[in-house]
Amino acid sequence: MFASKRITAVVGASALIAATAACVTDPTTGERSVSKAAIGAGLGVVGGYLAGDLVGGKRDRTEKIVGAGIGAVAGGAIGAYMDKQERELRERTAGTGVDVTRQGDQLVLNMPAGVTFDTNSYAIQPQFRSTLDQVAQTLAAYPSTYIDVYGHTDSTGGDAINIPLSRNRAQSVADYLAARGVTPARIGTQGFGASQPVADNMSEAGKQANRRVEIRIVPLEDTRV
Repeated sequence: MFASKRITAVVGASALIAATAACVTDPTTGERSVSKAAIGAGLGVVGGYLAGDLVGGKRDRTEKIVGAGIGAVAGGAIGAYMDKQERELRERTAGTGVDVTRQGDQLVLNMPAGVTFDTNSYAIQPQFRSTLDQVAQTLAAYPSTYIDVYGHTDSTGGDAINIPLSRNRAQSVADYLAARGVTPARIGTQGFGASQPVADNMSEAGKQANRRVEIRIVPLEDTRV
């Protein structure tokens, strides 16, 4: 019970820090906006908590991936493997609104819902499909990774709406990737609703930042001695 409360407090504190840091005020106009650097920091805080977890559990996911005939990467080669993947993802998503963040040997792609989905919809917008095609090609070319797709919403509405919407958006992205050559065994999905904000839900700019889908890419490490 104590451990559960402590984890909840850590996540809540992380969200508060991110929300406070991400909104800045223009001294000339008084308007509030969201700093991309602060959003990245927020992702680092929340992502740090999630770093030890994979949707569905690492053991089960590993068995499925290995069962699909995909090999792991030796520990000493992981850095270079992820470096190449990061460079390719940055090149392929440049100018699309997708942010690529490096967290150790993991990558997080932040895809704002404003360019991915219409309001209250989990159908991927046609104009964003070419970007996802580029992401899928890269992920398929580097198969020795786990891929977690996370859906997030702002705080408008309640959990009854936001959680299913976030789950469906994550699943839509996962299905799209799988249909374009990414092995389904590599992919896990989870919808967080409004529980992991990276900005202040009191402003429209903050809400817009919180409406997002993240793709987390984790190397499949060969732990054999």
